[in-house]
Amino acid sequence: MTTYISYDFTISPKEPATEILIAELGYAGFESFVETDNGVIAYIQKEEHSENILEGIYALKNKEFIINYTVNEIPQVNWNEEWEKNFNPILIENTVYIRAPFHDKIENISQDIVIEPKMSFGTGHHETTHMMVKHLLTLAKENKIKCRTVLDMGCGTGVLAILAERLGAKKLDAIDIDNWCYLNSIENVERNNCTKIEVYEGDASLLLNKKYDIIIANINRNILLNDMQTYLNILQENGTLLLSGFYQEDIPTIDKEASKTGLNLHSIEEMNNWVALRYEE
Repeated sequence: MTTYISYDFTISPKEPATEILIAELGYAGFESFVETDNGVIAYIQKEEHSENILEGIYALKNKEFIINYTVNEIPQVNWNEEWEKNFNPILIENTVYIRAPFHDKIENISQDIVIEPKMSFGTGHHETTHMMVKHLLTLAKENKIKCRTVLDMGCGTGVLAILAERLGAKKLDAIDIDNWCYLNSIENVERNNCTKIEVYEGDASLLLNKKYDIIIANINRNILLNDMQTYLNILQENGTLLLSGFYQEDIPTIDKEASKTGLNLHSIEEMNNWVALRYEE
């Protein structure tokens, strides 16, 4: 039986600090989260844990929040059961309804997406995924997704690739370095009857000799900066680059790298200090 380490965070005020903390802990390697009345409990496998795992967590250093925590070693828990108790469906722009298999479908919604909410990042609840959905809906309205090739880099649950196929993309690659996300994306692609998405486990090294009309990269600041040139190299002429996973104060740094080869910042979505940028060539 796998041993887990739990971090029980008390947070004041809870929002938006809870969402920010969960996102950052997910990038740091925590696998599952259960929100409580006072904050959130985060879980990570003992073998993946280190004493300095919380170094660099922005939310813990933000003076607008008060966050305390206790650490415990616990036996394995039923993650699916924990998710089912805490996962709620979400409706975006009255168009995209992201729900779990145990939620009822609602009528008159054009995009009903069913995501098995295990430990993968990307249910639509976090601001970054929510904003990327909005960008994709805007591109669809502008007729810039239909019959296009799409890359969903850091795909998490695969929800953005699934939506892009629903909106008319002709060929899509979904890539994540995390094995759980890779497997979960495959499951969700099949669950939503998608036929144009190929899911891969790995990093930007898989992108050699590839080309895409639209690149979606919802990861984090450091990975985006490290892989930016790769994205620019594989973007088709007149392509669109969507970036998220960072804060408003990171925009100048991200923009400096993204603009090096002539990309222009087209529009910005913002939610609770998180941002999602759209670039056009």
